[in-house]
Amino acid sequence: MVARQWRPDVTAPDLIRPALMVIDLANDFLAAWEPARRARLIAATNELVGIFRAAGRPVIWVRQEFRHDLGDAFLEMRDRGVRLTIAGTDGAKLDAQLQVLAHDITIVKKRYSPFFGTDLDQVLAAREIGSLVIAGINTHACVRMAAIDAYQRDMRVILSAEATGSYDEDHARVSLRYMDGKIARVLDTDAIRAAIA
Repeated sequence: MVARQWRPDVTAPDLIRPALMVIDLANDFLAAWEPARRARLIAATNELVGIFRAAGRPVIWVRQEFRHDLGDAFLEMRDRGVRLTIAGTDGAKLDAQLQVLAHDITIVKKRYSPFFGTDLDQVLAAREIGSLVIAGINTHACVRMAAIDAYQRDMRVILSAEATGSYDEDHARVSLRYMDGKIARVLDTDAIRAAIA
């Protein structure tokens, strides 16, 4: 038996009061990315941002940030002394090429999921958000956790095929294959544009 090659679906489900959520496009995470690949991810993300702004829909920027002493960091960071996205450093800032506006929503998280220990639930409820389009990094970690936690809240979830990425492409492919058609739908930008319109 030959295993079927996984490909993203091209049809979009009905999206109810959607918002765009962009996860962890911070300088520290993107520093190791090859410049052309980083530029493609940022351009794809900005294209999605433009689609949502044109439709009058919210854009939510999620970023990770920790204290200098790592007292609020997760166990692996504390155990290994990993110092990424430290408050007050350029590494904790979003990439300067992203089209962030002052009235956008920003969520600062301390764990993989943007729902854990934040006010994201209240933010979504106040704006009556019923579905999320998710972009950002890393597909197999924070993006996956965001999608699963949104799905557990009975939200429709779309993952952007072009505007998500990972330093671990193998795990990213497995994660997308697992989520697509179950937890979320993986769609390209044209399908997302059609769904938002």
